[in-house]
Amino acid sequence: MKIIDISKKFFSCNVYPGDPEPQYERVSDMKQGAVYNGSVVNAGVHTGTHADAPLHFISDGISIEKMPLDAYIGPCTVIQVPSGVITGEYVDRYFPQKCDRLLVKSDGLAYFMDSSAQELVDRGIQLIGTDALSVGGRGNEMAPHKAFMQSNVAILESLDLSAVKPGEYFLCAAPVALDGMEAAPVRAVLIEDYIFWSRKS
Repeated sequence: MKIIDISKKFFSCNVYPGDPEPQYERVSDMKQGAVYNGSVVNAGVHTGTHADAPLHFISDGISIEKMPLDAYIGPCTVIQVPSGVITGEYVDRYFPQKCDRLLVKSDGLAYFMDSSAQELVDRGIQLIGTDALSVGGRGNEMAPHKAFMQSNVAILESLDLSAVKPGEYFLCAAPVALDGMEAAPVRAVLIEDYIFWSRKS
């Protein structure tokens, strides 16, 4: 069983423009004579690899701890797309027709339009993931987010897909249960040979 970590490092990742840089403070330090190490973290909930909940763009949307975990765990497909805007026409022509969980690899440079998001919603997708900082581009954040979120589609953002080839995998990417929050950090991994492994076990 090969496990591929697709999570970005929390304190060294790029953050969305305007979001706070993550910081930590060591409040108990064994090097200073303490009996244990303890730290406090100050960061936005959208830092690094994270999951967005509908509450992010919908005022009465559900928060992250209420999202169904089965959306984040299960078979998924990784596809490569060129940089730029992903239109509904592009989805119709090049995206897989049947896919519950889809991760989009673009070196962080591809973004959805509301038309492409709605096309995937109409196909019954459970989860969409991207290696970009957001599913929507600057100046068009709300429309694609809301298209996904109005159907409670799970969203993963800021994935590290640099070492991942397009293909079929098993995804494990459950968000931290930050009750009442609109997003939460995720430790996302892909299992590459899950079909063989599941049959063997």
